[in-house]
Amino acid sequence: MFIESPQLLIYVTAAAILFGWFVGKIAAYFGNKLKPPAPDPRDARIRSLQADQRVAQTQVDRTQANLDTQSRSLADTQQLILERDQIITDQHRVVRQLQDDLKDSVLKTRELRRELSQRAADDLKSQVRLRDVETELSVAQASTDLIATGVLDYTVAPVDETEVAGERKPARAKTRT
Repeated sequence: MFIESPQLLIYVTAAAILFGWFVGKIAAYFGNKLKPPAPDPRDARIRSLQADQRVAQTQVDRTQANLDTQSRSLADTQQLILERDQIITDQHRVVRQLQDDLKDSVLKTRELRRELSQRAADDLKSQVRLRDVETELSVAQASTDLIATGVLDYTVAPVDETEVAGERKPARAKTRT
């Protein structure tokens, strides 16, 4: 039939191989044209830096959230410290006031003790004077009683040296003490 000669078979085979090779070259040529070019190493570097940037941004966000939390905690702690300082200041003021009151009380107590001691001394002096007055009164009463009974007579009193000189002094009666 069509291909009966061996020589024609060789030519067809050679043509088929050549045609296959030619089709392969054309396919490779168009295949290379449609295939994207080799990636640029700078693109890989940019993608790597973008990934690092995303990781760093995530860490920054976490750190910012932590900073915000710490800032709130610090503000609360500072407010607490200010409140405690105010309480301590108020307590120091109260302590100073109590110390001043204590000093005033001690001074008043000392003054009252001095006044009480003075009054006790005055009372003791008045009691001693009262006893002296009572003693003089009892002596006067006894003298009056003796004069009234006639036991004591001033008219019989011994003569004093002043009578001799011309002056007369009233004689004193001797009494028991």
